[in-house]
Amino acid sequence: MSQKYSIQDLLAIMQSLRDPNTGCSWDQVQTFESIAPYTIEEAYEVAEAISRNDMGDLCDELGDLLLQVVYHTQMAKEREKFCFDDVIQAISEKMVRRHPHVFGSDEEISRGKQDWEAFKRQEQLDKGKLEDDSVLANVAHGLPPLLRARKLQKKAAKVNFDWVDIVSVVEKLKEETIELEQAIAEHKDACYVEDEIGDVLFSVVNICRHAKVDADVALQKANAKFEQRFRLMEILIVKHGESMSELSPKQLDDYWNKAKKQLAVG
Repeated sequence: MSQKYSIQDLLAIMQSLRDPNTGCSWDQVQTFESIAPYTIEEAYEVAEAISRNDMGDLCDELGDLLLQVVYHTQMAKEREKFCFDDVIQAISEKMVRRHPHVFGSDEEISRGKQDWEAFKRQEQLDKGKLEDDSVLANVAHGLPPLLRARKLQKKAAKVNFDWVDIVSVVEKLKEETIELEQAIAEHKDACYVEDEIGDVLFSVVNICRHAKVDADVALQKANAKFEQRFRLMEILIVKHGESMSELSPKQLDDYWNKAKKQLAVG
């Protein structure tokens, strides 16, 4: 039977890895900035495991994500800023504070669930962290672009700045696509084309929001579908004794359609 570890063991492991004398040479030199990309990556891998409904993999990925929290808190502890217990305390206080309908007084419980965004905004005001009075204030700039677009749109929608229905948003996407086509046809510079592409992507996120579809999940599925078809196309080309690099775009498109058809039948 393998050794059973606790959260305290994990904290001790990370402290040992970061030890300046006896730790791991790679872990010793890491910083908040160098680890941040891994933190984002692990969060995406958790989401991917969920999309595949792979509970075994989800368990592993949640462990990797937890390690990121432990990693950042160990570096903060070394700077005497905060420790893991402080993180636990802060999130516990926040959850209790934001759920008075569960943890509050009898009066608060009877009042029912209140506006989560209002709680968050008041917390930022109390901490003096609210940058401005805009409805869009406090949407983190470090969020992945698709997620940040969705959050900005949701914030605006709360004050009725939104499309009436999804059909209207689809029409907006068509309008933005035409503008992109015009920019390309008129040989506009790259910055101009980039701006039009941004408008198209923003409209696509808006459609996803109205359709109650997660744009990131939709794109992940599209990526997986493309990869599956492309890999099968490679196999079909090899089976026919041909080389992908020597085929014309038309021939490659024919193989692509064969792969699509085969997967659809399968």
